[in-house]
Amino acid sequence: MEQSAVAKVIISCAVTGSAHVPSMSDALPYRPEDIAQQAIAAAKAGAAILHLHARDPEDGRPTGDPSIYQRFIPIIQEATDAVINITTGGAVTMSVQERLAAATVFRPEMCSLNMGSINFAFFPAASRIASWKFPWERAYVEGSEDFVFKNSFRDIGHILQTLRPLGTRFELECYDVGHLYNIAHFLDRGLLDPGFFVQMIFGILGGIGADLDNLMFMKQAADRLFGKDQFSWSVLAAGRHQMPFITQAALMGAHVRVGLEDSLFIAKGALATSNAQQVEKTVRILSEMGHEPATADEARALLGLRGPASPTCDDPAIDRRTRMRRP
Repeated sequence: MEQSAVAKVIISCAVTGSAHVPSMSDALPYRPEDIAQQAIAAAKAGAAILHLHARDPEDGRPTGDPSIYQRFIPIIQEATDAVINITTGGAVTMSVQERLAAATVFRPEMCSLNMGSINFAFFPAASRIASWKFPWERAYVEGSEDFVFKNSFRDIGHILQTLRPLGTRFELECYDVGHLYNIAHFLDRGLLDPGFFVQMIFGILGGIGADLDNLMFMKQAADRLFGKDQFSWSVLAAGRHQMPFITQAALMGAHVRVGLEDSLFIAKGALATSNAQQVEKTVRILSEMGHEPATADEARALLGLRGPASPTCDDPAIDRRTRMRRP
């Protein structure tokens, strides 16, 4: 909903993602135990929502395998009441079925959903890596010059029709203004309901640039399309733009997202040591504005989430501990 006078700000933390590779930062978690530890620390630091991807524990390659998620989601759930937000974006190299696999098994109260197709590139980073930890990384990063993240209207409709009946709501990721119009399309089709959560994303090569004029433009476009009282909104920006952008967004009444998926840095030229370090800095920034981080339950109330319900898991290969539980 409209947040112009909000005192409670939802901090989302995107813990690992799929674009950054282990060679870029020793802090980037890819083993399940490290993802769990960093997610828990981020929640304790003030993150209400944990946006989660999985990685192959042997080499950090992005994976959609539910059995890998099984190795860290129960640990996070046992240690924190944070909202679990499982990606349906996965990685640009995955099929829609691979990207949906974990969400259909774990049935979280929230999933991310990319609201359109875009060129999704990070190949310029290859020139800044002096040595590569794993053989797959260089080809993956350099090859992103030819990456297109595909989420067609059919793909988006399929994801919505698969997860909405499970009670899942969405972090609607918008990398450009056209993605806002795609939200309007799915509202008209009755596949989204008012009260949705828009995540505006800036600074990805292939998406809208990280210019403050674009932040104003995207918010104005959303207000015009949906009405100011029909949605909640959050902002993230990639790389060096992360902290300046979330600061400006918070001044405008937005919720915010940080994490090593979005930026590996804590300040100019300084790599972050953890996700929690970015969350802690965000809390300090918000405090200077007179805001406080929303708790997980406050985030649930603001976003209309169902809470960590406990539906039956249809996959016998997944341990019972991975089911979403009521606290």
